[in-house]
Amino acid sequence: MDRIIGERQGTCRRKLAVLIASVFLAAGLAGQALATEEEAPALKPPAAESDLPPLTARQLGEPMSIARLDALIRRAGEDVQRQGTSWVFKVADRQIQVVSDPRADRMRILVPVRDVSGLDARELYRLLQAGFETALDARYAIAGEMVWSVFIHPLRTLDDAEFLSGLGQTINLAKTYGKEYTSGLLSYGGGDAAARKRRQLIDELLKSGDAI
Repeated sequence: MDRIIGERQGTCRRKLAVLIASVFLAAGLAGQALATEEEAPALKPPAAESDLPPLTARQLGEPMSIARLDALIRRAGEDVQRQGTSWVFKVADRQIQVVSDPRADRMRILVPVRDVSGLDARELYRLLQAGFETALDARYAIAGEMVWSVFIHPLRTLDDAEFLSGLGQTINLAKTYGKEYTSGLLSYGGGDAAARKRRQLIDELLKSGDAI
């Protein structure tokens, strides 16, 4: 009987030793894993699009600046008067206003056409029709009791050719009010000398910016 009890006690001691060893081994592995996690650098989440570095000016193309806009206006216009980021000048005997806002990233060219008094529904319909067919990049608009010919564009992405073409189109749209209502950008031929002359104004303005 004593022998049997001794054997059972020996078996229990061995099982207990194995259990204790297993606990220590598990604790050691857990501690090693925890240490590995602490030593390993934390993975950074993918950068959001807003966190990425901005494209350089070279990649985007040089943005339009107020200084460059001023140079273009002085080459194309006469009697130029500047106040801050706005200009008043003349081209082809038409008074032009250019208003820019770098913070809002906007630029607009305005040419007065006529007073709104006496403007009937039929004439308004014709102005809207021109906006679809012949005004192209310019447009007719109403503000301050006046009808205007306007060209509107973001400032930063505006290039020299777009500005000078827009300038010519607004002038043509003002000059052809009551007749063809056209910006003159496209000429369909057919012996239309007047259309070629309006296109010539745009070409001359584009050439004025070549040397800048």
